[in-house]
Amino acid sequence: MASGFFAILDDIAALMDDVAVMSKVAAKKTAGILGDDLAVNAEKASGFVSSREIPVLWSITKGSLLNKLIILPVAFLLSAFLPVAVTIILVLGGLYLAYEGAEKIYHFFVPYPDSKKEELKNTQTESEIIALEKERINSAILTDFILSVEIVIIALGTVSDKGLSIQIPVVTIIALIATVGVYGIVALIVRMDDTGVKLINQSSNENSFKAKLGHVLVNALPKVIKSLSVIGTLALLLVSGGIFSHNVDVFHGLFPVLPAIVTEFILGLGIGFICLLLVKLVLKLKNNLSPDKTKD
Repeated sequence: MASGFFAILDDIAALMDDVAVMSKVAAKKTAGILGDDLAVNAEKASGFVSSREIPVLWSITKGSLLNKLIILPVAFLLSAFLPVAVTIILVLGGLYLAYEGAEKIYHFFVPYPDSKKEELKNTQTESEIIALEKERINSAILTDFILSVEIVIIALGTVSDKGLSIQIPVVTIIALIATVGVYGIVALIVRMDDTGVKLINQSSNENSFKAKLGHVLVNALPKVIKSLSVIGTLALLLVSGGIFSHNVDVFHGLFPVLPAIVTEFILGLGIGFICLLLVKLVLKLKNNLSPDKTKD
């Protein structure tokens, strides 16, 4: 009987070891989207008055957890009963990620038209600030949902050949990292400038280490967010290119002489700009047809 008990413990230890190994693999595969998720949410959570940053971020975090509760069971059911759907969703998500990456690059060279910036200062009433907060929170949760689908599907793809006993803990761990880890780091980022201001105010000498560190933190916040945005854009293209390279037969070994990372970047960038062009053509056709509809 004792030997049976120790055999069970041995099986559990082996399972946990497999889960740990596959979790590392899944984390590497989803790192690109996690980086973009971090950049997007850091940008969305910043810009509020200091007292509202953490409450807004907490609302987004709760929405993110709800997203995972919806996505995870559906993903496991598809993996168990309709695995081909996982690949299809993965490729469709890759198209979206490639499009988003290409769009960011396009608008870097062709900026959006000037628009009225959102103000969250004393010039707005309390009701307007609350309404704007809700709008941005809902937008952030929707973006999180799309990215969460991709994170879960990519993580699931890394363990698609394993049983549910491996799939469920590995994908759940990655999903939790995508919420707790990302939003924990976002909270630290958006509070950088406030921490810097406190250090400056607490220092009686502008040349003191505390004051200098405070100025560094205040000046670093916009640069950090911009850097994350650039890294996130590159990651989007690499992740999407990797999805196409590994899941679309025609792209297997497309450029055998090039390193895999270069091939994935070229695929992500090329397909992304094709998607961007198609979207712009559809929007242009829609705009051209809309006056005729109004006349009718």
